[in-house]
Amino acid sequence: MDWEWLINVMENEAKKRNAAVFWKSERDPFKILVSAILSTRTRDEATIEASERLFRVVKTPEDLARMKVEEIEKLIRGVGFYREKAKKLKKLGEILVKEFNSRVPDKLEDLLKLPGVGRKVANVVLAEAFGKEAIAVDTHVHRISNRLGLVETKTPEETEEELKKIVPKKYWRRVNKAMVGFGQTICKPIKPKCNECKLVEICKYGKSLLKGG
Repeated sequence: MDWEWLINVMENEAKKRNAAVFWKSERDPFKILVSAILSTRTRDEATIEASERLFRVVKTPEDLARMKVEEIEKLIRGVGFYREKAKKLKKLGEILVKEFNSRVPDKLEDLLKLPGVGRKVANVVLAEAFGKEAIAVDTHVHRISNRLGLVETKTPEETEEELKKIVPKKYWRRVNKAMVGFGQTICKPIKPKCNECKLVEICKYGKSLLKGG
C-alpha cells in the first residue's frame, strides 16, 4: 500500500468538502483532551458545538475543577452521556490540578488513568497535542480501515494493533485526522458516497456496493 498516496487522497477530499475535523487546528493539550472526551459516542457536529460553549467559560483545569457538575452539564448538553461526562470532567480538572500541576500528562500510562480517557482519547492527545507517533482509532478509523480491507477486525482496539503493524510509523499521527475527515464527508456510516470516492477501486466495500453485491 502506498500510504503517502492513500492519506493524501483522504486529507484532500475531506478538506475540499470542509470536513469539520479540519476547521480548526487546536494545539492546547487541555482543550484537545477535553474535546476528545466529549467526542466519545457523540456526533462530530455536537462535539464541536459543546466544546465551543465549554471553552468560552473554561480555559484551564482550575476553571473546570471550580465549576459545579450542573454548570458543566448545561454547557455540554447535546453530547452523548453528557451527565456522566460532566462528572468526569470535573474530576479530571481536580486530578490535573492536584496530581499534574495543572498540566496534561504526555505519557500513555498517565493519560489512561484519567477519568473519561480510553486508548482513543489518549492517542489523540499524544498525537495532536504532543506530536508523538500514535494511531487514535475511533469509529471512523475503525469503519474505514475495515471497508477498505486494510484490516479485518471487530473492535477499535484490534484495529489500532493491526494498523500499527502495516502503517509506517511516520504516518501514524496523520491516520486519525485523515480518516475522520474522510468519514465525515465521503465514507459515512450510512449512505457512503462511493460514486464520488477516489478510493473505490481499491475498496473492498465500495466495489461490492457498486456491483450490487
